[in-house]
Amino acid sequence: MRENYKFPITMWLSSRLLIVVAMLIIAPLIPVPENGVYATFSLDILSAWDSSWYEKIATYGYDFSSDVKQIHTVAFFPLFPLLTRVLMTIGLPFKVAGTLVNNIAFLAALIVLYFWAEELYGQKAARWATAILAWCPYSLYGTVIYTEGLFLLCTIAALKSFEKKQYVWATFWGVLSTATRVPGVALIPAFLFVSWKENRGIKAYIASLTTGLGIILYSLYCQLKFGDALAFIHAQKAWRGDATGFALQGWWKMLMQITVGFTNWEFGYIKDPLHPLLFLIIITCGCLLWHFRLKLGNMKFRYGLYFLWLLLWLLTGDEIFKIILVFGGIYLLWLSRNKIPLVTVVYGFSSLALILNTGITASAERYAYGIISLSIAFGLLLERYPRWGYPIMCFFAILLGHFSVRFARDLWVA
Repeated sequence: MRENYKFPITMWLSSRLLIVVAMLIIAPLIPVPENGVYATFSLDILSAWDSSWYEKIATYGYDFSSDVKQIHTVAFFPLFPLLTRVLMTIGLPFKVAGTLVNNIAFLAALIVLYFWAEELYGQKAARWATAILAWCPYSLYGTVIYTEGLFLLCTIAALKSFEKKQYVWATFWGVLSTATRVPGVALIPAFLFVSWKENRGIKAYIASLTTGLGIILYSLYCQLKFGDALAFIHAQKAWRGDATGFALQGWWKMLMQITVGFTNWEFGYIKDPLHPLLFLIIITCGCLLWHFRLKLGNMKFRYGLYFLWLLLWLLTGDEIFKIILVFGGIYLLWLSRNKIPLVTVVYGFSSLALILNTGITASAERYAYGIISLSIAFGLLLERYPRWGYPIMCFFAILLGHFSVRFARDLWVA
């Protein structure tokens, strides 16, 4: 058993070491433009964007008013700041406490995932799934002061417990999931559907419904304190306005920026022909490479695709990775629907449906990373094709370092 712990711990430690080196050593050495933010050699680099709102909650509590155009802390769910506050009561500053909560939870999530996947599929698949979760570029949010680590731990443990018919534990972890982030509610339809499909009995239905206690208790708190049981939903308007449903315009804009370039999209015509020309050349080369793959051989074919993908990423930026993660994740989940537990499949599709119906595209890739179903499905795929897996992990490492530097300089990542 002790031997089996080594792999998830090694994946956690090595990937976190890359983040620390990128944020504390590399980022401060990079010159920044005028009015840019310099990275400092301190824990301050782990706190940016949403981190400041968690600090306000842990330090001063929640706030809300009827002016939903202002940003209110009630939009953020309570479990993470509550656990951080517990550590602060023993004398730890917020940045230390928040970092400890997220990192310890993320390490625990990797361990739980590893043992669950090993039990289901064997050691190789477990290692790939764990490595993907640890090295995916958005695993950065399992180290900085965000809720990703805690949310992943709670959802993985809840899904594992329900799949093994351990309904008390499924309820416990499910309640913690819905008290951590809104997407935790995707567990409820997943549990209910599996309870019906597999005719599991009354205990399964009770566990399914009581999973929502996390969000119900938070709603009750909002009613008692602010007189608005849905204050956390109303407060979200400060970020997304009145946008609801599928963000067709946002996704279309992203697709056009990938194909014709940001400048041409802004002007509404082809002002800079270089971007669409380069994009067309890369896609044409990819098609030719696929057509002549048998004549070229596996090695030349693979290295050719690696090179073209690198060029495509350098040309289009993060947008292509976001689209592949979200929409490619839907396709991957569908292909893997008969290979992974049913509760995990339904949870994955429910979570993706939530992501695609927020009315905005911001942070969609980070939320997709938090869907453990995708890591498991991708792990099974790379187990079958490990020669594709190794360069993908190298690319992940490059992006993880790149994102870490950006976050340390207070630049938007996801």
